[in-house]
Amino acid sequence: MVRHRHPMALSSRWILSPSSIEIHKVEDVEKGFSYADVAGGVLWIELLEESLKFGLAPRSWTDYLYLSIGGTLKCWNKRSDLQVWTSDQQCPPARSGDRQREIVTCSLTRNAELFYAILGGLGQFGIITKARILLQDAPKKVKWIRAFYDDFRTFTDDQELLISMPQKVDYVEGFIILNENSLQSSSNAFPAQIEFINDVRDGGFGVYYCLEFAVHDYQRKENDVDQLVKEIASDLKFRAPFFFEAYVSYYDFLNRVRSEETSLRSRGLWDVPHPWLNMFVPKSGIEAFTDLLLQSISRQDFEGPILIYPFLRGKWDANMSAVLPETTLATETAAEQVVYAVGVLQSTDPKKCGASCLAEIIGTQRKVVEIAASGRIRAKQYLSRQPTPALWREHFGSRWDQFAARKSRFDPMARLGSSQGIFTKAPSSSEK
Repeated sequence: MVRHRHPMALSSRWILSPSSIEIHKVEDVEKGFSYADVAGGVLWIELLEESLKFGLAPRSWTDYLYLSIGGTLKCWNKRSDLQVWTSDQQCPPARSGDRQREIVTCSLTRNAELFYAILGGLGQFGIITKARILLQDAPKKVKWIRAFYDDFRTFTDDQELLISMPQKVDYVEGFIILNENSLQSSSNAFPAQIEFINDVRDGGFGVYYCLEFAVHDYQRKENDVDQLVKEIASDLKFRAPFFFEAYVSYYDFLNRVRSEETSLRSRGLWDVPHPWLNMFVPKSGIEAFTDLLLQSISRQDFEGPILIYPFLRGKWDANMSAVLPETTLATETAAEQVVYAVGVLQSTDPKKCGASCLAEIIGTQRKVVEIAASGRIRAKQYLSRQPTPALWREHFGSRWDQFAARKSRFDPMARLGSSQGIFTKAPSSSEK
């Protein structure tokens, strides 16, 4: 159903859609931005499918789209207006039996403290019931490229070059290739035939690195995407001739991880334990961290992708609850403005890896985290699960006082997210 607004606002229209998604399309960009109002339980794939009907799409994405928008925003640095359910926000501690609840709308300019607390706040400050997601024109197709490297420093140099080209390159990620399985699992959705180095299959190779990037194709006469990709490729130092490219629909590109899920399900490796490890690593420590990580992994037995890609610290609002590796005056150089996201997305086959094997993997990961968090690497775990409140305080570091103060303000009875063990009770002055 389409309801046109008043004549003074003919540049926009409301589209009321199913699945608790409301699309607001602005026809004239000078009048504002298009956006979608969505319920917190809506999946990203549902928003994609609905917004594409109107030639629109969100400006940024998760890799895996079958996740709820509210659930990812509480872990993710993504700006949007939020409607949040809070517990006892105005209720003094003495009234612990009085469960006052409130629906609060927050944004960068309205209830901003709650807004910043919620983003990356792990559900500690409220439950996202509704979100406003900015939309933009969706490209018709995507030019999807993969290039391979056998030198880590060259690989990361090229990744950093690409993120310095936001007007040309629309997406950058990367993978560590340990064995044939990791090559195949990361290539299920990629339509081009990757005629890769024979020694990958022979198992007698070192470690390879795959740089992945994409350029949106709006199919406009003034934009020659093929020529643009050719110019970008001329600046890269990949291992020739291992440079592969393909055109895919925008939908298929965004939903590429679904193919990997289907492959894992067919092998019985989806509904199994996934001992994942996610880290943020400053540029100065990424080489040492990668060496540490590879020393801890059995390359031939490893199942799953290892993601590695850089982003700019300036893209991350420091007032949000999620934390990055801390810097000091001594380390605040231009290089430290680059941070790497590393995701070890391992799957374990219960037939090959039982309870003791799984415990060993998790124990090894904890050692990696302990080593990487200290010394010269200074990494920070992301989407972590800390076993004690003391380790949570260590995780938040200099941000702990702010985090605890927000908890006292927005959830003084500590009812939300209690299973995470961040606060064992209502935060007292000693915890602040």
